[in-house]
Amino acid sequence: MVKLRLKRTGKKFYATYKIVAADARSPRDGKFIEELGYYDPNSKKLVLNKELIIKHLDNGAKPSDTVRNLLKQDNFYADYVASKK
Repeated sequence: MVKLRLKRTGKKFYATYKIVAADARSPRDGKFIEELGYYDPNSKKLVLNKELIIKHLDNGAKPSDTVRNLLKQDNFYADYVASKK
């Protein structure tokens, strides 16, 4: 099963995160399938590759709670769910 989740990067006490598609069994910072975006909580910067995210969601990937909240902040997830109904 593929999950959309965060991969921690950055320095100690200054974390940044990549939004990735990864196998649910792989470790948090381990091997991933594809990078889908970037999130910097320090500057509240969120960059998403919406085409790749849609591709993975259409193929059955499940976003983690945190990634789902980030997608909702960008009003992307609500638009995606509404378009599927």
